[in-house]
Amino acid sequence: MSIYASPLLATPHRFFTRNGGVSTGAYASLNCSFTADDPANVRENRARVAQAIGVERHKLLGCKQVHGIGVAVVQEPWAEGEGPAADALVSNVPGLGLGVITADCAPVLFYGNGVAGAAHAGWRGAVAGVLEATITAMRDLGAAQIHAVIGPCIQQASYEIGADMRDAVLAAGRNAQRFFIAGRPGHWWFDLPGYCLARLEAAGAKAESLGLDTCVLEQAFFSHRRRTLRGETALGHQISVIRT
Repeated sequence: MSIYASPLLATPHRFFTRNGGVSTGAYASLNCSFTADDPANVRENRARVAQAIGVERHKLLGCKQVHGIGVAVVQEPWAEGEGPAADALVSNVPGLGLGVITADCAPVLFYGNGVAGAAHAGWRGAVAGVLEATITAMRDLGAAQIHAVIGPCIQQASYEIGADMRDAVLAAGRNAQRFFIAGRPGHWWFDLPGYCLARLEAAGAKAESLGLDTCVLEQAFFSHRRRTLRGETALGHQISVIRT
């Protein structure tokens, strides 16, 4: 099972790859999303993730991600499939695994003073403020110095976008022009992890990005952009988890 981690986070955490599971075909092999894949395979994959992070299977938790800014404060585990509609989880309850699934969006893991957090930051959520909302929720639970790590996600060289998305990012301010490089007419290359990193640091977190491109590293990661460019339909998701 392939994983990535960072010394910046002083608690067990893992940015998992697509490898080390039992799913087959387009979902091979550590797909952790129940969308379309065989549920039995996903359950086994998630059981392997829980074991690797050192939590009981029923304490590996995720939410129904909606590309928003909602943050769920976790006090106890919920049944599989019963997670709230949100894009981040925070908790100070020991022994939980807080997870987000991604396939190009940025998974961001947080830790500070016994409080852990996990956020799913696509461009919409990042622009709307999901990272700052996660930090605020952690501080409400007693976190002081918060560290954050941006895991594998689409990098600027792979992320060509149109004028509508660029306009939406620029409308949010924060000197966002620096995160775009002009490409062919009417298109730009957007630095999603750089944008997230800047917003994390502006919110007071000590942060870093792993710099791993999910679109390019096909053997390691699922990628929505790569699937779209090829006209494929099925899509798996990798998971990133932090333990409280």
